[in-house]
Amino acid sequence: MSQALILVVEDEEPIRLLITMNLESAGFRVAKAKDGFQALEAVRAQRPDLVLLDWMLPGINGLDVLRKMQQEPQLASIPVIMLTAKSEESDIVLGLEMGAVDYITKPFSNKVLVARIRAHLRWEDETVANGVITYKQLRLDVNQHRAWLGEELLSLTAGDFELLRLFCESPGHVYTRGQIITRTKGDDYPVTDRAVDVQIVSLRKKLGEFGRNLETVRGIGYRMSV
Repeated sequence: MSQALILVVEDEEPIRLLITMNLESAGFRVAKAKDGFQALEAVRAQRPDLVLLDWMLPGINGLDVLRKMQQEPQLASIPVIMLTAKSEESDIVLGLEMGAVDYITKPFSNKVLVARIRAHLRWEDETVANGVITYKQLRLDVNQHRAWLGEELLSLTAGDFELLRLFCESPGHVYTRGQIITRTKGDDYPVTDRAVDVQIVSLRKKLGEFGRNLETVRGIGYRMSV
C-alpha cells in the first residue's frame, strides 16, 4: 500500500509540514487538516487509508474526532494513530479504548512513525488471504482453527488461537487487557486482567523463542512486534 492516503490532523503547521514531507518521501499520499472540524470533513470526503490524529486540536479535540468516527459505520474501520504530547498511561489507555490502533507520543522518530503506519496498513493488504493469516513464521488457518510455526503444528486451545489470531491480524497494534477480553471473549465476559496476563504467559511458552514477538507494553497491554 505504498500509495495509501494518510490524513495528517495537526494544528501546529511546522509539525504538520514535517510529517507531510516525511510521509511523501516514504511514498504515501497525504491529506491535511488543522482542526477537528476539518478532520471530520476530510475523513468523510476522502476516506483515507489511515489517520494520524493529534489529541489537542482547536474546535473538536482529537478524542472527540475519534469518537465521532467510531459512531459512523463507514468511518469506523479506518485505522487511527493518535499522535500527541499527552503521554500519561491513562491517556494512552483512553485513546486505545476509544478505538485508536496505536498511540505515538511527541517528540517522535520519523522512521518509527513511517514503520508504524506501514505495519498497520500491511495486515489489511497482505496478511489475510483465503482464510489464512501469516505473520513471519506463523501461519493460522482461520477455518480449521489450526496454527503452524514453520512446519510444526502448534497445540493450542481455542482461547490460545483467538488470542494469537487477534495479535497476528494487526502487528504493532497495542491492545489493552480490556480490549483483549472484548475481542476474544465478547462484551461483559467475566475475565480478570490477571487472567489475561496468565494466558499471555502460557501462549508465549507454547511459541517458544518465537514468543518474544508477543511484547508487553508496560502499563497498557500487549502487541505483536512489527
